[in-house]
Amino acid sequence: MRTLTSGPGPARPPQGGGPRAASARAAEGARAVRGVGPAAAALALLLSLGVAAGAAAQSTSPAPLPSPAPARGPADVLPAGRTGAAATGAAGSSAAAAVPAPAATQPLWELGIGVAGLRLPHYRGSAQSQAWLLPAPYAVYRGEVLRADRDGLRARLIDHPDVDLDLSLGASAPTRSEDNEARRGMADLKPSLEFGPQLQWRLLRRPGWTLDLRVPVRAAFTLQRDSRYIGWVAAPVLNLDTALPSGWRLGLQAGPLYGDRRQHAYFYDVGAADVRPGRPAYAARGGYAGAKALAAVSRRVGDTWFGAFVRADTLSGAVFADSPLVTQRSGWAAGLAVSWVLATSERRVPSRE
Repeated sequence: MRTLTSGPGPARPPQGGGPRAASARAAEGARAVRGVGPAAAALALLLSLGVAAGAAAQSTSPAPLPSPAPARGPADVLPAGRTGAAATGAAGSSAAAAVPAPAATQPLWELGIGVAGLRLPHYRGSAQSQAWLLPAPYAVYRGEVLRADRDGLRARLIDHPDVDLDLSLGASAPTRSEDNEARRGMADLKPSLEFGPQLQWRLLRRPGWTLDLRVPVRAAFTLQRDSRYIGWVAAPVLNLDTALPSGWRLGLQAGPLYGDRRQHAYFYDVGAADVRPGRPAYAARGGYAGAKALAAVSRRVGDTWFGAFVRADTLSGAVFADSPLVTQRSGWAAGLAVSWVLATSERRVPSRE
């Protein structure tokens, strides 16, 4: 298991790369992937956890929600405020006037730290996997336009109750080719960061659950000194968020994956210099890249947040499924995290949930 430790320095509100990825730093003495800084590896892995956990609805506190609409962020927990109506009236009056409950509020920002464990395949289609243990910085920001929560870093560009246009984030973990039988002797896979717009359309909203259609299109870049563009990906999903009677939130996602020729070439091409017995030359095409399904749960109790996910992948029908680097056409990934909220802002903002 590779272990990455965070370096010194206070946590700061996220400036990009998702709430967990924004503060990811690794000590110089930690074991790094060859040619990849430990901080870059931590960034990609934290994004992998953060994006997956994003399928779960936000955690709940012991206090009842003032609205049946489910929350959207892992830390967007409503405080135990006063609810209900106060009965008032003049002496002798037989009717009491109901006073509306105060609007629920939340801290403008929250910061914390935690730990995450992940088990991820070396890459989609690889029969080998890697376990990781690393710090999980926790950051939430609830601005009018800019927001960072379990859905990632978002800028609300459309003011519509059922349509959002925001920022989508994704990542892939690094892989040392010497540790992967199919890629041995080839160049290492660097960690990558994906970002781009996402259209989110709320299809149904009922007490306790929502159903969304999310259509992200992201450009991918390697995380290294000389970063390079490695194509685009699209991952439309149906996303269901629901509250469980136990107080946990459950999120379910499923949808197809697509990528261009450059994206698939980065992971699945075999050049002439890398040809070996059992590994012929191969040039991947752009197009359909298989499908994924994900389930995630989360819960917040006081200042402690818990989250976990499991993801299933299939490469059946993918345009690169016949690459010699694809050693299995189905796979899975999983992660578990716990974080502690250490600081919150004095300023509070109205809940938008």
